[in-house]
Amino acid sequence: MTQTITAMYDTYPEATAAKAKLVALGIPEVGVRILSGSEAGTSSATTHEEGMWGSLKEFFMPEEDRHVHAEGLHRGGTMLTATVEDGYAERTYDILEEHGSIDMDEREASWRKDGWSGQATGAPAMAATTATSTESTGLHAASSTGNVAAHGTAQGTEYIPVVEERLNVGKRMVDSGRVRVRTYAAEKAVSENVTLRDETVHVDRRVVDRAVTPGDMALFEDKVIEATEMREQAVVSKEARVVGEVGIRKEASDRVETVTDKVRHTEVEVTDERGNVERTGTAGIATGTVPHKPL
Repeated sequence: MTQTITAMYDTYPEATAAKAKLVALGIPEVGVRILSGSEAGTSSATTHEEGMWGSLKEFFMPEEDRHVHAEGLHRGGTMLTATVEDGYAERTYDILEEHGSIDMDEREASWRKDGWSGQATGAPAMAATTATSTESTGLHAASSTGNVAAHGTAQGTEYIPVVEERLNVGKRMVDSGRVRVRTYAAEKAVSENVTLRDETVHVDRRVVDRAVTPGDMALFEDKVIEATEMREQAVVSKEARVVGEVGIRKEASDRVETVTDKVRHTEVEVTDERGNVERTGTAGIATGTVPHKPL
């Protein structure tokens, strides 16, 4: 459950400081509204063709309290309303009082002492009412159910949208890794054993003692004997051969992945003045009766 808490301030900066504190507490900014009676502090969001009285029709409060707050706005005050969850209510009251909210009972008594009749300036004639909800602190609270009822009475039928999120799952291609093959030249030291032949020339001398034969008649002629030494050397050559291949290929396969997430939807709770409660949502409709609590 939520409730709407209303406070009145003498100055616009006091109201804006209280709003900033409430937003910092965690209350959504759209749930905190400021209505200023001075032109300097009135923004386009709080300007209405019907004037201050027409603006106050949007807030659920007894007509007597509405006249009091309208008179406060007419005298230059600033009104702040905050729609908060029940868990934030006490802290909201404290923050509004910390920033100087007006004690509307005392202020109303002062106005009446000065001759105020209880009728807000520019407002229609006040009908008789027995309801009063302005506490000694000057803060007014209304439940969310009462707020809806006031809207229906003052402005006709209004509708609250019922929203449901749906999960849509699509597909997209993403880069999951890259494979690259590169070739480059590298050197390494190798060795091979080879057998080489070397020739060596030797001069041999031997002692001979024999008679000259007819075949030795040319002994006294010049004669030359030659021999050439030979040596084998290693000859190196290189031959390139293809010894392997490296390639890249891709294979595609399908997989099933379960996507889990949370979706939101709005539940609707309708409470009439007899205490009957009806809750509806995507899960169905549930009805029941709860004890009626006066606002």
